Amino acid sequence: MHITARVDYAVRTLLELAAAGEGPAKAESLARAQAIPHKFLEAVLADLRRGGLVRSRRGPEGGYWLARPADEISIADIIRTVEGPLASVRGERPEDVAYAGAAEKLRDVWIAVRVNLRAVLEEVSLADVVSGDLPDFVGELIADPGAWSRRTVRPASYGLDHPS
Repeated sequence: MHITARVDYAVRTLLELAAAGEGPAKAESLARAQAIPHKFLEAVLADLRRGGLVRSRRGPEGGYWLARPADEISIADIIRTVEGPLASVRGERPEDVAYAGAAEKLRDVWIAVRVNLRAVLEEVSLADVVSGDLPDFVGELIADPGAWSRRTVRPASYGLDHPS
């Protein structure tokens, strides 16, 4: 999975808003807190507002705040808002692609990849990350030494034991 700068900035921005609580936060302070270019952040915040994840108000008392509680916003929600589906193949949903011959079962692999992405990204909320209290299965996944290597040869059951 390739995590774009746009996704990274969106998640970090929403984590700052979750940590800030109820009151509005200025874009400038969010950009400064996470070392995000201000112009880029403004575009990301516009996407997040259109996607219903943040609210905003103009003026001296204005700023941005979460549109719903942090425990109701998953990392998957953020990715979908700024980039679209969690997994796609040439811009199509995995279930919509078809292959012939030796590649016939490749669609099943892409669907399995999506299931595993969902198993983590839909279950981890902003509140989990801010509190540092990640779901137990995340700890189990990262406890595997293979998780930290650039290339894993062990076909671990990452996410398969966790319902999606």
